[in-house]
Amino acid sequence: MKSILISIAAVLSTSVLIAQTVSPYGLRTTRLAAYQASVVRNPNMELLDLEKVVPGLVLDIRYATENNFMRKRMYTLAKAYARKPVAQALARVQAELKTEGLGLKIFDAYRPYSVTVAFYESYRDTTYVASPYRGSRHNRGCALDLTLIDLATGKELTMPTAFDSFEKAAWPSTPVADPVIRKNRDMLIRVMEKYGFRVNASEWWHFDFIGYRQYDVLNVSFEELENYGTDK
Repeated sequence: MKSILISIAAVLSTSVLIAQTVSPYGLRTTRLAAYQASVVRNPNMELLDLEKVVPGLVLDIRYATENNFMRKRMYTLAKAYARKPVAQALARVQAELKTEGLGLKIFDAYRPYSVTVAFYESYRDTTYVASPYRGSRHNRGCALDLTLIDLATGKELTMPTAFDSFEKAAWPSTPVADPVIRKNRDMLIRVMEKYGFRVNASEWWHFDFIGYRQYDVLNVSFEELENYGTDK
């Protein structure tokens, strides 16, 4: 019996290793089988469907459309996933904003590593796209691109730039003359940071979860997540 158990463990270990691949840029990425095994070991590794976890969340997944800097669809499904602690923190953000008559609109969340590679190979400036040698925090399920909306009207609050603007005005450190726009940007940053997120240095809409380093870089498609029902 002991030898059988050892053999089973060896097979499982081999399967997980096969499901972890090394990209042409030398980065080890996690595929579906290894991701599923990690969730069994630690439920916090699970990617949750944000629409099902955050009440009233609005999705505008730009990479599932042609309305993005690539000018083509990068996702076949308009979905927003994040690791369990990230999703839970975002739900707390949404709950606080609701008391102010505000809510969140999500442009992007978890992003498969293959899409990050496509971004980099099209636009090499790593000020605005992640390096495939390190991967994106989006690939870890720990980054969110979002903005504020008025719950009464459903309209976005005015911000310094549009989403995915590759200009210095998008930097959260850039001074803003308009007091309303400055207030909106500062409010978004303040409430996100209160619940464990940090704004990206070159994108006012991009927030990283402070615990992102403990999560691996994933290359799991949205279709795989949907088919295997990861958001139980």
